[in-house]
Amino acid sequence: MTQTLADTKQPLLQVKDLKQHFPIKGGVLGRTVNHVKAVDGVSFDIYPGETVSIVGESGCGKSTTGRSILRLDEPTSGDVLFEGKNILNINKQQMKKVRGDLQVIFQDPYASLNPRQTVGQILNESMATLDVVPKKKRPARIVELLRQVGLPSDIVNRYPHEFSGGQRQRIGIARALAVEPKLIICDEAVSALDVSVQAQVLNLLNNLKKEYDLTYLFIAHDLGVVRHFSDRVIVMYLGRIVEIADKKSLFANPQHPYTKALLSAIPVPSRRNKTDRVILKGDVPSPIDPPSGCSFHTRCPIATEACKENIPKFKKVGENHYVACDLV
Repeated sequence: MTQTLADTKQPLLQVKDLKQHFPIKGGVLGRTVNHVKAVDGVSFDIYPGETVSIVGESGCGKSTTGRSILRLDEPTSGDVLFEGKNILNINKQQMKKVRGDLQVIFQDPYASLNPRQTVGQILNESMATLDVVPKKKRPARIVELLRQVGLPSDIVNRYPHEFSGGQRQRIGIARALAVEPKLIICDEAVSALDVSVQAQVLNLLNNLKKEYDLTYLFIAHDLGVVRHFSDRVIVMYLGRIVEIADKKSLFANPQHPYTKALLSAIPVPSRRNKTDRVILKGDVPSPIDPPSGCSFHTRCPIATEACKENIPKFKKVGENHYVACDLV
């Protein structure tokens, strides 16, 4: 079920029943013996100008969802509609044009930059590949991009290894902006940075959103960052969405037991505001052989026998607030 806002605007991005099952090879002949169900039927919408965050434990399928939307990993099944067009059904040449509108900022700002290229070459390559800026205007555009992300123009001839992590991430942001995108997927874009640098980069992303009228899909595990940065939040567990709501509703009134456990783990500076920590029992099940029924029932503190059999369907529990739990 696709969750939508009570809004007249059309979604910029629609993800429908997206699945990403990676094959496991075995035996002498290398046949497929099983699959890793990294993403198992994910559906959501993103509207123009929104910042939608995906949160969950490591291995829940957050980053794989982002990569599948971009077709960096070809999805097993499902639909991804960008401005109404299913981009999973188009060829590589057509997809190349879409990539100008869909960009990504990766987690590791060093691994995502070519160490053999200067900053100027990195930014120029993006514009040249998609031919978004005439060749004569590119040097001036590079200077302007660097200024917008808070970097001096005299770094164009320097290499990625000469910069700090925060500076490298700013270069990555400039590269994403170079092709004038409409939607940027931020895949753990600040998790590798120091806390003080995180705040600077988040403020930069917020300012760029207003200046360029951008839309963000923000993938993160830090709920404190998500609370500061998001309009709506999607909670994933073991490849499935368990709750989706606007930021205020989710943090003030979480409904799914897994969401409650995640929020209880957020550090609280004041003992007066401290809440009881929800400790989940057991380990996260393997995505190779996920539990039947509700995938969370093996760790859920309120699970019943019915939870082992029935896959919960989304129900509306508030305005723009949906949860996949039969016990709510």
